[in-house]
Amino acid sequence: MTNKLTAALAGGALLASAIFAVAGEGQGVIASLDPETRMIVLEDGSSWLAADEVDLSGLAPGDTISVVYTDGTTTLTEVTKVE
Repeated sequence: MTNKLTAALAGGALLASAIFAVAGEGQGVIASLDPETRMIVLEDGSSWLAADEVDLSGLAPGDTISVVYTDGTTTLTEVTKVE
């Protein structure tokens, strides 16, 4: 019984660490922003799609932003204006 509990806890910890490892972070300057399509293009030429739950109000070209994205994709899960 103890071995099963230990294995379950270890498996849960491994799964949790894998979930947290799939996010990336970055920073850049907005070159263009289309609120309708939720597309953000940075001055480095990279294009990103903001997830529906990301608030884009208050953002404009020229703003420096910090982003969190789903690793391996171009989907932004968090966008924060850097003051």
